[in-house]
Amino acid sequence: MTNNNTVYEIIQMVGTSSISIEDAIQNAIKKASETVKQIQWFEVLETRGSVEEGDVNVWQVTVKIGFPVED
Repeated sequence: MTNNNTVYEIIQMVGTSSISIEDAIQNAIKKASETVKQIQWFEVLETRGSVEEGDVNVWQVTVKIGFPVED
């Protein structure tokens, strides 16, 4: 049965990747999951990157990551 009274905690992280936006998001979530239990959702807040010689060098994605507060 689903608990409709769940309280969530939110952390904010910036993932980076030289490959893609999606990879940057995944990197942030993977790192957070090393210390945070039961991550259930994320929200992209900001996308930016650095440019070198006319090409995107690194993607940077700020995400909110939500997880339930344990009783």
